[in-house]
Amino acid sequence: QVQLVESGGGLVQAGGSLRLSCAASGNIFSINYMGWYRQAPGKQRELVATITSAGSTNYADSVKGRFTISRDNAKNTTVYLQMNSLKPEDTAVYYCNCNARIGVYSANFNYWGQGTQVTVSS
Repeated sequence: QVQLVESGGGLVQAGGSLRLSCAASGNIFSINYMGWYRQAPGKQRELVATITSAGSTNYADSVKGRFTISRDNAKNTTVYLQMNSLKPEDTAVYYCNCNARIGVYSANFNYWGQGTQVTVSS
């Protein structure tokens, strides 16, 4: 199995910055991509950003130009989300996602972290 441990959430004023981290561990054979999703109260979980094993990135329109996803090149199992110019509407629980295989013959599977709260005050 794959375990994801997130850190870096918290309370920040509008216009401020936060950096989220997510470290994957366990019986990982290969990682296709890692990313961040978020879920605000009463809303569905939505994509924030993803980064593939090749380094290609994808962002939700609502965070383009403000958020940056990156990974630790030494350890491809760690991903970061730098969040700048935060807005109250960015308030949500942020979940780390990892699409990985645990063996050469296993299928790809999505793994999720426990979530970390990000609250942006106005």
